[in-house]
Amino acid sequence: MYYYGFDITYLIFVLPAIILSMIASAMVKSRFAAYDKVASKRGVTGAQAAAILLKANGITDVRITHISGELTDNYNPSSKTLNLSDATYASTSIAAIGVAAHETGHAIQHQVGYGPLVLRSSLVPVANIGSRFGPTLAIIGIIFGASAKSNMPIAQLITNIGLILFGLSVLFYLVTLPVEFNASRRALKILEETNTLTDKTEVSGARKVLWAAAMTYVASALTAIGSLLRLVFLSKNRRR
Repeated sequence: MYYYGFDITYLIFVLPAIILSMIASAMVKSRFAAYDKVASKRGVTGAQAAAILLKANGITDVRITHISGELTDNYNPSSKTLNLSDATYASTSIAAIGVAAHETGHAIQHQVGYGPLVLRSSLVPVANIGSRFGPTLAIIGIIFGASAKSNMPIAQLITNIGLILFGLSVLFYLVTLPVEFNASRRALKILEETNTLTDKTEVSGARKVLWAAAMTYVASALTAIGSLLRLVFLSKNRRR
C-alpha cells in the first residue's frame, strides 16, 4: 500500500483526522485568546464562577485548586478536586469563566451519576492498556503473518488481540464525546441561570470557546477511529 514512498492507508485513514486535529487545536487557542481579553461584566474570576456553580447545584465536597499551565484545567473525580490553570483560576475573562464552568459541569455529572461519565471512568484502565499495546501487537501480528505464512493462525491471533485492545481505547474516545458536550451544555445553562454571565453576548462568547474545545475531542476520536480502520484494512489485506 505504498505509492511513491507514501503509505496510502495512512493518507486515507489517519492524515485527514490529524489535519482536523491541528485545525481544532489552533481554533481553541485562537478563541480562548480572543475572549480572554474580554472581561465579564460581573467581574468574577474563574475560581469564583466555579464556586458559584457548585453551590447552585448543592455540591459542597469539591475543592477548587490552582494548578500550573495553560488550558490544563480538569476535574478529578477520585479526589473531588476541580483544578483550574493559571489562565483560568484568577482571570475574570469570559473565556476563563467558560472553561471553569465546563469543568464544573464534570463535577455535576459526577454528582448525579451521569451514565457516559461512569462508563468512561470504568474504561480508563483498559483504554490505557489498549492505546499503549494494541497498535503495537496488531502491527507485529501483521508483519509476522506477512513474513511467515506457515504461522498465519498465530499471527492472526496476535493481530486480533491488538485490534481488540485498541478498539477498547477507541471506545473510550467515543464515550468521551457525549461527556464533553454534556458538560458544556450544563455549564452554559447554569451560567445563565445563576446570572454569572449577565447577557447573551457573554454566553455566546463562552459557547464559542467551549465549542472550539469540543472539536479537539471530535478530532481525537476521528484520529483514533482512522488508526483502527487502517490496522483492520492492513490486516485483511495481508490475508489475501
